[in-house]
Amino acid sequence: MRKFTRTKEDFICKNCSQFIKGNGYTNHCNLCLYSLHVDNNPGDRSQMCRGLMIPIDIITKGGEPHSIIHKCTKCSEIKKNIITSSDYTSAIIKVMEYRVIKDMIR
Repeated sequence: MRKFTRTKEDFICKNCSQFIKGNGYTNHCNLCLYSLHVDNNPGDRSQMCRGLMIPIDIITKGGEPHSIIHKCTKCSEIKKNIITSSDYTSAIIKVMEYRVIKDMIR
């Protein structure tokens, strides 16, 4: 069973350098949707990898964007994170468009 630890912290995005004000549930940049591979369980900050997590897909629920799929650029682990109301719609669309183009090339 997954355990959640609320960790309230601000950070600077390692991808786009945006300052992000954390609320204890924040786990990715709302501007570019990138994250860091820092948790084994949400909020525990116990993962030693520390690789950059790139958004590779968006999962929809009821026709609306619901989750971001991240892939670690260092160890290739894949994780799912909930989209928040503060996430930029343009960043979500960009990830969805990238997936469609990638699928067309295959």
